[in-house]
Amino acid sequence: MTSLSTLAAAEGSAAAAATGITSAAWLLVALPLLGAAVLLLGGRATDKWGPLFATAMSWAAFVVGFLVWISMIGRPADGRAMHLTLFEWIPAGSFNLQAGMLVDQLSVAFVLLVTFVGSLIHVYSIGYMEHDPDKRRFFAYLNLFVASMLLLVLADSYLLLYVGWEGVGLASYLLIGFWNHNPAYATAANKAFVVNRVGDFGLSVAIMIMFVTFGTVTFAGVSQAAGGASEATLTAIGLMLLLGACGKSAQFPLQSWLGDAMAGPTPVSALIHAATMVTAGVYLVVRSGFIFNAAPDAQLVVVIVGAITLLFGAIVGCAKDDIKKALAASTMSQIGYMMLAAGLGPVGAAFAIFHLITHGFFKAGMFLGAGSVMHGMNDQVDMRRFGALSGAMKITWVTFGLGWLAILGVPPFSGFWSKDKIIEAAFVGEGWRPWVFGLTAMIGAGITAFYMSRLFFMTFHGKKRWTDDVHPHESPLVMTVPMMVLAVGSALLGLVLSIGGTFTHWLEPVVGSHGEESPVLAVPVITVLTLLLVAGGIGLAWMRYWRDEVPVVAPTGSLATQAARRDLYQDDVNEGVFMRPGIHLTRSLVFADNRGVDGAVGGMAAMVGGTSSRLRRVQNGFARSYALTMLAGVVAIFALVWVIQ
Repeated sequence: MTSLSTLAAAEGSAAAAATGITSAAWLLVALPLLGAAVLLLGGRATDKWGPLFATAMSWAAFVVGFLVWISMIGRPADGRAMHLTLFEWIPAGSFNLQAGMLVDQLSVAFVLLVTFVGSLIHVYSIGYMEHDPDKRRFFAYLNLFVASMLLLVLADSYLLLYVGWEGVGLASYLLIGFWNHNPAYATAANKAFVVNRVGDFGLSVAIMIMFVTFGTVTFAGVSQAAGGASEATLTAIGLMLLLGACGKSAQFPLQSWLGDAMAGPTPVSALIHAATMVTAGVYLVVRSGFIFNAAPDAQLVVVIVGAITLLFGAIVGCAKDDIKKALAASTMSQIGYMMLAAGLGPVGAAFAIFHLITHGFFKAGMFLGAGSVMHGMNDQVDMRRFGALSGAMKITWVTFGLGWLAILGVPPFSGFWSKDKIIEAAFVGEGWRPWVFGLTAMIGAGITAFYMSRLFFMTFHGKKRWTDDVHPHESPLVMTVPMMVLAVGSALLGLVLSIGGTFTHWLEPVVGSHGEESPVLAVPVITVLTLLLVAGGIGLAWMRYWRDEVPVVAPTGSLATQAARRDLYQDDVNEGVFMRPGIHLTRSLVFADNRGVDGAVGGMAAMVGGTSSRLRRVQNGFARSYALTMLAGVVAIFALVWVIQ
């Protein structure tokens, strides 16, 4: 009895300690937010130590997140999620919304990814931004970005999520346009901001529909009430949520901002396009699984959008010579894989998050590798001016190479364990869908192998195509160490998380069980066909961009190549369908306002003014004029009486 009592007391103490650690989850947002506030309000006084302070705040948030995760492991699977109420936020009659945090398996997975990868990017930025006079402001924006993203994934309601959502949009605008003295960079930031506002409109409409229909905007409240709503209402909510997700995650048709966002410093590209902003849309769709699962039409649209985008990004990536824009197209394509999986319901949602985690590591590593190449090549980004850098930048070559193998899905690297699971999940179902979506995902893997191998070979292999003013050299340790850490994740993380289905089982209480549904093709067949396509893509890239000489000036290319270079005319379509008609509509409204509304008001004022000026002449102060006026009035009255009689 004594031992049982002791054990019970120990378990109670452990549970209390775990609860205490989880109750400190508010520090996850507060710490990087504090870093941003200190650097922005402290001004130039923080120039020397500000970047280190911001980096420390980011690492401190990771430590808190890690402790929260450890505390969750010690609890039963069905008791790991905890709700933390912060304060009463919106008391308005019967509608009383509290600001709170939902600490569960899904949100903690994002917390660990955002804080760990984000902190490595902070460290890398210390070296990359060393000579920038405004680096203190840059680190403040990084902290603000991390804080906003953490608020987004920890929020317990759609409205609080929207606050983090807008915070991420603001921080991304500030970071993309950080070098806004360059008009092209300022334009890129504005473009990202405007396109994201379109998606944000969809999210805000979805929240309004929830409030009107359910009377609540909390995840728990909407989830409970969704069962009593009509399918049409849930479809409308789902489509509006998808519109918001398309904006943040650069999915069709709101993908045009992503390539131009490469105008920001390279660490920004790694932060935005690997582990944070572009994953927000995937998080929103997976978190809202209870809506999409009850609205099959909206769920199908999610899958279609993901399938279109994964091919769109892959095709565009085949023709880009700018190393950062090629990686941006790759990000668009990989997020398309995640969105496709998220739209498959429980069978794919866990794999979407799995791939999101592995992608965060290998894509961040490759973006930092691209920054390292630029650092050693006088900030050049044209891959046609690279080549044979494997000898001059060995660490960058190896770390980038591991990320390359991971994104290709070559076993046993991370992408093989996550992306191939999405391809398998796409082949699950009945009718035409598994064949269309499964084959699309498989073909996308082959195209990915081609354009990523093209990037790798053009940069690190083949003949030297350097300009005379460059002398390639390896980056300092403060930049290469984060790349090494991310490379280890690129190589091993997928294998570790897939052992025994560890990660997918971890997410099951939130996203649901994916069951034991079998794809229409045997799994070994899918794996072999996918690897054959990958091998074909690598071989084709090897022949064209390693074995054969790469021209320094890009050839004209076919019509398809020209279209891919112009991002499949996405900007032309936006300009023709939205921008120019919008400009003409605005001009028409301005004309109507000037000549119609303002004209009517101005005409009325002129009439009153003219009439009053004429009447004023009658009041001249002369008695004879008044007498004459009275006589005219009497004559007029007599004349009127005469006519009437």
